[in-house]
Amino acid sequence: MTAELRFIGVVRSSLKDIGDCPKQGDEGGVEAWVDIHEEYRAGLDSLRAGQGLTLLTWLHEADRSVLSVHPRGDTGRPRRGVFNTRSPARPNPVGLHEVRLTAVEDGRLKVAPLEALDGTPVIDIKTSFDQRSGTGGAASHAAPQGAAAVLRHACRTAWERGLLSGFNGNISLRIDSDTCLVTCTGSVKGDLHAEDTALVRIDSGERLAGGVPSSETAMHLAIYRSQPQAQAVVHTHPPCLLALGIRVAADELLRIPVYESDLIRRRMTSVPAHAPGSQELAQAAGEAARTHEAVYMERHGLVCWAGTVRQALALSEEIEHLAGMHLRASGI
Repeated sequence: MTAELRFIGVVRSSLKDIGDCPKQGDEGGVEAWVDIHEEYRAGLDSLRAGQGLTLLTWLHEADRSVLSVHPRGDTGRPRRGVFNTRSPARPNPVGLHEVRLTAVEDGRLKVAPLEALDGTPVIDIKTSFDQRSGTGGAASHAAPQGAAAVLRHACRTAWERGLLSGFNGNISLRIDSDTCLVTCTGSVKGDLHAEDTALVRIDSGERLAGGVPSSETAMHLAIYRSQPQAQAVVHTHPPCLLALGIRVAADELLRIPVYESDLIRRRMTSVPAHAPGSQELAQAAGEAARTHEAVYMERHGLVCWAGTVRQALALSEEIEHLAGMHLRASGI
């Protein structure tokens, strides 16, 4: 018996060299596009942003003659048969990638986090295991694994960039029109685990799955309710911005003679100090998010929303960079 594979699409990614590809998506995978060939685009019907997907790819550069490997390429570990590993090298090099769908545009899917090389053929797309196995009750409320991986990667990135430290800050992703996935209270953002996330209803705040949601969850929910374009919310404690906020009034933040400052200030507003986790803070941030993508919360930190968590993180980082420039220019 023989079989014939039909490639349904191809990965378009910033990962151009196989040496740049992480071993797993949640270890540094990037946001990438999947271009679906014209004759298969009807199969995309009803897919929507926020879904968890399993991509099946053909790892075309893998060595198909290999039957045993050192796990993760670590020669200090004993060899194993490839069928007891996730190594790409194997007789039939099929890749399995748990991702989150962030956009659907004209036969193209934007997904993250994806570790596949640019140009990798795609052989199939399936809904994530958690979504497929949900038949009601608690099982149907499990968050897609791809979303949890995106959240872990985002938290690690924010921690590496100094936007978060220790237990502070929180990040969430809109899963669909009704739910979001948010980091749990007391979670270490630089080393987030799967159990450190909670699936929450946007309308009521009801926890559907996972651990105890962040004490700032009400703020995330208020932003999702007031801003339909928000697909991710990132709340950070940027040290330069907070230090600057101690020295200058909120309406003077980032007021420096730099072109980028003018652009960013138009996207940013501020709200007065309210107790962290309070309904007053949630309501103020939600109202501010109707018209601005970034909200400085006096004495507390910064919250940014965007169409993707990557964009929200980038805006947070840009604001922190300008705050550092403001501090240095002022001799503070």
